[in-house]
Amino acid sequence: MEDSNYSLPVALKEWAVAVKALSEGKQIMVLRKGGIAEETRDFQLLSPSFYLLPAFEHQKPELLKEAYRSGVEETIAQWRQHSDTVRISAYAEVAEDIEIRDQETLDSLRDYHIWTDSFAEERLKWKRTKPLHLLLLRVFLLDEPVNIPMRDAYMGCKSWVTLEGVPQEAPSKPVLEDMAFNEQILLIKEKIGL
Repeated sequence: MEDSNYSLPVALKEWAVAVKALSEGKQIMVLRKGGIAEETRDFQLLSPSFYLLPAFEHQKPELLKEAYRSGVEETIAQWRQHSDTVRISAYAEVAEDIEIRDQETLDSLRDYHIWTDSFAEERLKWKRTKPLHLLLLRVFLLDEPVNIPMRDAYMGCKSWVTLEGVPQEAPSKPVLEDMAFNEQILLIKEKIGL
């Protein structure tokens, strides 16, 4: 999980409710355009593997499909109990980084993620000249999750942070077995015509 640009492990920030869905095998994708505070003003894949850092900013139940809305309050309640630390329990390897530029392609993915159609559409339309990155992720659960101090550097609207207090590599197991994961990849790629 080491990237030559980082002396410390890198993490992708994603809504805590999405990290939960990824960690439970309910989805294998994230949709990224980049955070408001991105230095490059667009999303760039900085590392092919990374920890998943749960983020609590901007989570809103109404932006999620009905079945996932309660997860927002659940993740926020857990965070309020331990707001001075953050729990790192998963990392991911990128299987595919696919650029999406049209609504029809995005609509074909609606059964494979937790977000509402309107929120997914908002992500596509934001920074209209930039593509929406569909990252298909192989997610792994750490055998021993790590609680690290919450730092100011982890806050804000940015995609990538470097973490302190986590190992470069840690024992883990995949959320989905090979066959189930490969089936999901094939189904998604077929849906978008790849």
